[in-house]
Amino acid sequence: MRPSRVLTMGFVLVCGLAAGQVASAAPTPAPTPTTTATTTPAPDPNDPPNQVEVPEVSTLAAPSFQLPFPCGQSWTGNSSNSSAHRSYEIDFNRGSTANADLGDTVVAAAAGTVVISAHQGSANGYGNLVKIDHGGGWTSYYAHLNARSVAAGAQVAQGQKIGTLGNTSKPGNNISPHLHYEVRQGTSYPGNIRKAVFNGTTFGYPNQTLTSKNKCGGGGSTNPHTAASVCGTGYKVIDSAALGTAGTAYLLYNSANGNNCVATIKKTSLGKATATSAYLEVQGRTRATDSGSFAYYAGPVRAAAAGKCVKWGGKAGTAVYDSPFEHCG
Repeated sequence: MRPSRVLTMGFVLVCGLAAGQVASAAPTPAPTPTTTATTTPAPDPNDPPNQVEVPEVSTLAAPSFQLPFPCGQSWTGNSSNSSAHRSYEIDFNRGSTANADLGDTVVAAAAGTVVISAHQGSANGYGNLVKIDHGGGWTSYYAHLNARSVAAGAQVAQGQKIGTLGNTSKPGNNISPHLHYEVRQGTSYPGNIRKAVFNGTTFGYPNQTLTSKNKCGGGGSTNPHTAASVCGTGYKVIDSAALGTAGTAYLLYNSANGNNCVATIKKTSLGKATATSAYLEVQGRTRATDSGSFAYYAGPVRAAAAGKCVKWGGKAGTAVYDSPFEHCG
């Protein structure tokens, strides 16, 4: 019975195949190839693109960063008070009032190439931003600047002025003046933010007050700073007083905003931190003073004084000058 059954089944199979050739069913459609969509993630607005590109430089060591302020100035850094901070960013201030630091000089923490010098508009909260590429993937950020002194593509030296401290940001973001500073290495924000190191020592997170040693070993016979450069754009000298041979105290005025400014510019012991001070007192108000051991100058000390009399002065070495109330109006 087995051979007969096998033959029968074979016959049925052959007939079925023949029938399929005569009345074929509709062909099964070929499967549609599936493609996986590749979506490029939107760039993080807190990692703005460079305006200029610089060649990659391989290096094993981090740059020798210094505090981003002139030699001898003491600043307090804070990494915990801002809700915008996501890692080791630092906000710097040194004045006792909200606007005391507005317009103060900001310098490069290390030498490099400026790859961003622009206002960030509505893109993020950085406002006027300078970004410096130091090679080896290391970069530093200086945000909220009142003014920028360098352009994208410029080579800057450590301690060179790059702008002035301010409170610029995106529209509607009202912040008090401070310097937002951060150091990054490589890409993938915010994981590329590194702890800040100044003069070989890691910043004492979350808060620490430091005295700048940026370019303190300069020396030389000519002070690279002037009263006008210290006080900022729009200020013009209206009076001065010699402090012996050690320096000169200057009184300046800005007609655009009605502010006075005082700066003491050293003439001797340049590059060496020595006792220097500058002060400005608007009649009827508390005196504002910048005093310490500075390498090149004290100040700027600014105050709104339109229509007011002012008393001003300073010290360099052992020489002191104190004015009466004057320059009224």
